[in-house]
Amino acid sequence: MMHYVKSSGWFAKGFLAAAIVSMGSFAAAAEPAVKKESTTAVSPVAAASLKGAVARVNGIDIDAGELRRAEKVLLRGQTVPADKQADLDKQAVEQLISAELLYQAAAKLEIKDLDKQLDAKLAQGKARFKDEQEFKKAIKDLDMDEKDLREYTRRDLLISNFIETKFVSKTVVTEAEARAFYDKNPDKFKQDETVKASHILIGVDAKASADDRKKAREKADKLHKELAGGADFATLAKGNSTCPSSQQGGDLGFFGKGQMVPAFEKAAFALKPGEISAVVETQFGYHIIKVAEKKPASTIAFKDVKTKIEEYLKGQKVNEAIQKYLTDARKSAKIEILLK
Repeated sequence: MMHYVKSSGWFAKGFLAAAIVSMGSFAAAAEPAVKKESTTAVSPVAAASLKGAVARVNGIDIDAGELRRAEKVLLRGQTVPADKQADLDKQAVEQLISAELLYQAAAKLEIKDLDKQLDAKLAQGKARFKDEQEFKKAIKDLDMDEKDLREYTRRDLLISNFIETKFVSKTVVTEAEARAFYDKNPDKFKQDETVKASHILIGVDAKASADDRKKAREKADKLHKELAGGADFATLAKGNSTCPSSQQGGDLGFFGKGQMVPAFEKAAFALKPGEISAVVETQFGYHIIKVAEKKPASTIAFKDVKTKIEEYLKGQKVNEAIQKYLTDARKSAKIEILLK
């Protein structure tokens, strides 16, 4: 609930570049074109056969290559059934038209040190890849080269600056508005019961033999007896647990219901602070659980979420303002949709 499109988001023609330099942050800004249940369908990739311009905005062409890239970003590795391809094409073209309208307005505003910002943005994005090969593959997957990426990133910076200058900087959310939202949406601020627990896991592979499972159980039982005799839980976890949490003495931090497998959850929530469970079997192996702290269900105080609510409401106002701007811009723009 508490996030919104701070910059150009899906509106930007540069969202293709943002998908590279932000490692998929675009995905949070737009509703996916295809739901997960559609991923088993075979995509005809109709846009791949298109050539030339698919739309024109005030005399500026949007070509089929841009449409193909836009659809790859929208799909995020998913596929689209044949009967939905036309809808995807239309959605992508509409977003590219909106992006072009924003860019044409954004290009009229000067940005100081644009090249410096551009270099920094590209370097930041490139650093998120493990090596040069992975970086180049990501670009290639969007049918781009580094020159294309630089141009898309430049456009993205211009649009981000335009939105920040024209909309974000002029949008205000009052404390009264935030409070009203808090009071009208009490369910959004409920916090379920949580526990802070540690565990020792004696892991067992799903394909392990009965003998191996028996040995793992015996080891878990032995450790449980040591704990009953006063052994330090964190020390035993560090020396014996096969879970990565062993490095923190088995500490799993706080978690709520629904976050752990059922048998583990049931045992953890049944314990009182300071208590240690019997050996608990799950599909991962054998666990010994210790609860350090419990927090009852509660409602988060307004003061603790005030800033996030204000950010959320500001995002709503900004997005509404952008939509209104685009609606008005389309009335005076010459837009041709050439996609057949």
